[in-house]
Amino acid sequence: MVKETGFYDTLGVKPNATPDELKKAYRKLALKYHPDKNPTEGEKFKQISQAYEVLSDAKKREVYDRGGEKAIKEGGTSGSSGGGGFTSPMDIFDLFFGGGSRMHRERKGKNIVHQITVTLEDLYNGATRKLSVQKNCICERCEGRGSRKGAAQMCMSCHGTGVQVRMHQLLPGMVQQVSTVCHSCQGEGQRISQKDRCKTCGGRKIMRQKKILEVHIDKGMKDGQKIIFHGEGDQEPGLEPGDIIIVLDQQEHAVFTRREEDLLMSMELQLVEALCGFKKPVQTLDGRTLLVTSHPGELIKPADTKCVLNEGMPMYRRPFEKGRLIIHFSVVFPHANFLPKHKLKELEHYLPRKVDTEEMDSMDEDLYIYADLEDCDLESRRRHRHQYYYMDEDDYSSTGGVQCHTS
Repeated sequence: MVKETGFYDTLGVKPNATPDELKKAYRKLALKYHPDKNPTEGEKFKQISQAYEVLSDAKKREVYDRGGEKAIKEGGTSGSSGGGGFTSPMDIFDLFFGGGSRMHRERKGKNIVHQITVTLEDLYNGATRKLSVQKNCICERCEGRGSRKGAAQMCMSCHGTGVQVRMHQLLPGMVQQVSTVCHSCQGEGQRISQKDRCKTCGGRKIMRQKKILEVHIDKGMKDGQKIIFHGEGDQEPGLEPGDIIIVLDQQEHAVFTRREEDLLMSMELQLVEALCGFKKPVQTLDGRTLLVTSHPGELIKPADTKCVLNEGMPMYRRPFEKGRLIIHFSVVFPHANFLPKHKLKELEHYLPRKVDTEEMDSMDEDLYIYADLEDCDLESRRRHRHQYYYMDEDDYSSTGGVQCHTS
């Protein structure tokens, strides 16, 4: 008579289920709720593995049938973990499905990561690149067996699991289970004689092959964005192939800088252009020519920023929508004495009137001092200050400076 049916219900079987029925139920549910397939169902996968770990062991199943889950947790059976605790759900899964060359065997092959250099024009217009990659592929001749069909024999050292389990006594009544990769078969779970090995792959089961990939760069993609080729990575018997991941690396552009969907550029104007208007051509990333125009009377000041709408980068997956072209202006002033003095007087008539002219004309020259402007050598000034701040105390005291005395 079974006291509890919780573990049986978890696996969806009846209390009188045979070992084969338990195995079949566990296989179906473990594949369905494995974290690689359903990352949010980790707890469900753990419950399934715990239930199977107890019910697949005849002694543990007998204890569970008599006393329920409480008897298992209280150590009703002398399990290898010492105290009746559960082993890792991934260990159970890997051992059940033939764990291969690693204890915690990944169910997916390694990913291959490549970086390709792209220009800003590529990201603006879209582009297609061909990439040659080297990857592991399952040997077609032996179909990943490493030998002719039926020639592989189960490794008797690990009984086909690829893992050797040893018991190590720590203290009286406390035993530790140590699992290591089987040295006889190198974790393969089977052994192949030299004469039966596949002549194409030499028994390795995989071959190194070259493949050409077409990488499509969509309009609006960004620096550092990834393009993933699912299932195109390294292949390995018993594993789902990994992915090939392409990472975009954008080169610097001579004119434009990208900021999200906006394009930034600098434009230099002569003073006459800033004051009187200008027309300047700008070559776009798709080969068009924009005529950036400032009409007469529209003053452009140094460090002004203006923008042209819908002339920035295309938006990713919405290429008909674009950001802004942002232009940062600098104004170049004419060189000194570019006009004779009588011409400068004429120029004054066209420029805004000096606000202090009348006030200065009415002042007595004896009441003010002329201060002429000179070019500043800032670097020399900084050196002078540095020398002053780091004078020796003896030098400073010799100048008669005030001394501080502390008692």
